[in-house]
Amino acid sequence: MGESEMTTSTDGTGGTGEEAVSRFVERFAAEMTAAGMQRMASRVFAALLASETASMTSAELAERLRISPAAVSGAIGYLTQVGMVSRERDPGTRRDRYVLHNELWYETFTRRDQVLVRWEKVLKEGAETLGPDSAAGRRTTETAEFFAFLHGEMSGIMDRWRVHKEAQGAGTPEAS
Repeated sequence: MGESEMTTSTDGTGGTGEEAVSRFVERFAAEMTAAGMQRMASRVFAALLASETASMTSAELAERLRISPAAVSGAIGYLTQVGMVSRERDPGTRRDRYVLHNELWYETFTRRDQVLVRWEKVLKEGAETLGPDSAAGRRTTETAEFFAFLHGEMSGIMDRWRVHKEAQGAGTPEAS
């Protein structure tokens, strides 16, 4: 498959290391799909996550996942749009390499935090429009308050994550 992390040693389950990695990729992709991510994007993301370098070319992804280049392209388009993967040029070639962001989960949740703020603002405006005494207005106000609560909690969680990472000796997340 062209990636150094693929081995042929046994994994303790009767399969090769490559088979075990493939099972992990498919299992994690299924979980992401069940959570709402597009199926092919989930598979491509999981394959990148499981690769030693966190990067692969379109041809490597197609071979690893046994999918068409068009399927890879569509999945990469989605993953790039949502900020989970970036496209880089392979040094000295004309091939693109698809790379997971360094602080992927930190960046993803930071962006989600920004979405919460925007939703809260729109919901507060909607609650005013619907009227505070109406059932719809009260429901919309409570939803805005919920997103405000999540925003406050997310900030604390991200701060605790940075402290935890530093304590583990992994450094601090890069600013996005």
